[in-house]
Amino acid sequence: MPTPPSPSTTPDAATALSSTGRRPGLTLLVVVTAYLMVGVDSTVVNVALPDIASDLHFSRTGLSWVLNAYTLAFGGLLLLGGRTGDIAGRRRTLTAGTLLFALSSLLGGVAPDSAWLLAARALQGLGAALIAPSTLALITTSFPEGPRRHHALSVYSAMAGVGGSLGLLLGGALTSLASWRWALLVNVPIGLAVALALPRAVAETPRHAGRFDLAGALTGTAGTTSLVYAFIRVSEASWIDTRALLGFTAAAALLTGFALIEARTPQPVLPLRLFADRDRAGGYLGILLLPAGMFGAFYFLTLICQQVLDYSPLRTGIAFLPMTLVMFTTVRLVPRLLARFDAKPVLLTGMTLSVAASVLLWNLNPGDGYTARLLGPLLLLGLGVGLSFMPLNATILAAVTPADAGAASGLLQTLQWLGGTVGLAVLVTVYGTATRHTTGSPDAVLVHGAAHAFGAGALIAVAALATVAVMLTGRRSAGRGKTP
Repeated sequence: MPTPPSPSTTPDAATALSSTGRRPGLTLLVVVTAYLMVGVDSTVVNVALPDIASDLHFSRTGLSWVLNAYTLAFGGLLLLGGRTGDIAGRRRTLTAGTLLFALSSLLGGVAPDSAWLLAARALQGLGAALIAPSTLALITTSFPEGPRRHHALSVYSAMAGVGGSLGLLLGGALTSLASWRWALLVNVPIGLAVALALPRAVAETPRHAGRFDLAGALTGTAGTTSLVYAFIRVSEASWIDTRALLGFTAAAALLTGFALIEARTPQPVLPLRLFADRDRAGGYLGILLLPAGMFGAFYFLTLICQQVLDYSPLRTGIAFLPMTLVMFTTVRLVPRLLARFDAKPVLLTGMTLSVAASVLLWNLNPGDGYTARLLGPLLLLGLGVGLSFMPLNATILAAVTPADAGAASGLLQTLQWLGGTVGLAVLVTVYGTATRHTTGSPDAVLVHGAAHAFGAGALIAVAALATVAVMLTGRRSAGRGKTP
């Protein structure tokens, strides 16, 4: 495959570098801070879920919508957000998304009932869909391919990996010391500060002529939402429930329509040419599967810590700190590994460790303590995820032209967040099915159902490992910027 022009010599990259070359550290700081808000809010309300359920009257399975309302809107509209950045300018799109994120966080923080909170969380997801692809695309066009970009990507991947864990710690602290509402309200001053800093720290990118594929974006989002609703409905009722069956039917019809629209639209929100390269296609599938089990682990471990181990929200957040520290340290070391090895062996090592963590959690029993049975899997998960995300990002974005940077990064993050959302829905379904007729104490029922969910997560992790082993050729060195 011919190598496209290096980003350091293309118009997008030249414009960005000429304006930010004297202060690339400030550019990177502002961009990753914007993305850190997105990652933090994927989990910041996790440790607050029991308090939210009590205040706003959610059921245990229905409570997952507090997470899914955000991640569904986020993941479903990411492709449209990436396209918006290409057409309107990425800094402008990032600024608009940051302001919308701050406003929706304010609305969620003052929510008087469950419907209001879910609507605010969905609006947060829309803001995040404008933020995320613009941040990654700005890194791609602001730093030339090679060591400088890999350093920037390592910082970005650290924020992506640590954001979810940091959200648990921050949410726990704010919920314990003040209220669960502050887990959302804290975004308001941060979002405003980032929006004010963007014009001073980040250069605007050239606009690319094009049209918005609204039909594709809305059809894809509606299809995914129907699929998640159907799975959660199964967890609350059964596999033969009428609403669940209607949800699966609608999802199949909408997602089929989405595929047909994308195949026929001149400027699709999902350019199918991005899948032409085998390594990139394998990376996309890996980034879909990897978070699927991880989001479920966060969800169920949070409930176990608070409802079985009787931890406070703050102590629950601290319980995830070892995983956060290991993940952050590992991600910072990955560029050195990629400079010496191809991406494939690093990925295989990381995903094998993730499988091991899921298998250990699969064997969780009532009465197991944190140090004896939870700390080890958390450390393995931090190490495995830390070794996996940055090589997947580098593999997917290698040799992407600036014109496709927004679409490529938007698709990367779309699959990452949709994988986590659908994965969580699947694990909640496994949990609901396992506990529907289970008797015993509430703690025993929770651990029994969670163990089954962790088992499903282990199977998803094995699928991610097999995907990388089979699809990645190993001929491209993401660390050295080579193409096949």
